[in-house]
Amino acid sequence: MILDALLDAVLPLECGGCAAPGTRWCPACRAAWEVKTDEPHLFTPRVDPGVPVFALGRYAGARRRAVLAVKDHGRGDLVDPLARALALGLHRLSTWGVLAEPLTVVPAPTRRWAARRRGGDPVTRMATAATRTRPGIGVAAVLRTTALARDSVGLSVSARQRNITGRVLMRGPAPGGEVVVVDDIVTTGATATEAVRVLAAAGAHVVAVLSLAHA
Repeated sequence: MILDALLDAVLPLECGGCAAPGTRWCPACRAAWEVKTDEPHLFTPRVDPGVPVFALGRYAGARRRAVLAVKDHGRGDLVDPLARALALGLHRLSTWGVLAEPLTVVPAPTRRWAARRRGGDPVTRMATAATRTRPGIGVAAVLRTTALARDSVGLSVSARQRNITGRVLMRGPAPGGEVVVVDDIVTTGATATEAVRVLAAAGAHVVAVLSLAHA
């Protein structure tokens, strides 16, 4: 109750997926984020990371607005709803035999200044919430980008590759067991490819990439 009162004081009481007033997460947007029995879908980005890439849906509508609300508008109250979708996506991939425990979830790298501006990396927060009750799955935020990496919005495929190549670094030891890279959006696949390359070079066994959305 105290948390709800604090949220009411600092956040508009509107849905993070459609801006409907009077609720932070309306039934229609909740339904739009439901993971169907055949999801996540296999997605083929233009830059191939060398492992299967799965996405929970297209980067459009309520999915796009909710991701942007978390990343750019401080809607930390949406982390748990999105984390539930991510958790079910991980569960499905495990059920299908794509992933096996022990498993480590590695959030895609983010720029440090962007994470500070957002009050922490939202993908890491979602991954942590999604695996909270899964003792066989850990989270290791071992990737970071250098200060030279630009925001990739608006860049072409080749420009995205040049922007990120050589600018993802390990900031800890490579996790053991199987590794899945998770991200909020996969567009060209350039960031996923560089993340997989850096992890593999450090000795990690990356088996898949899972994103909340694909563009």
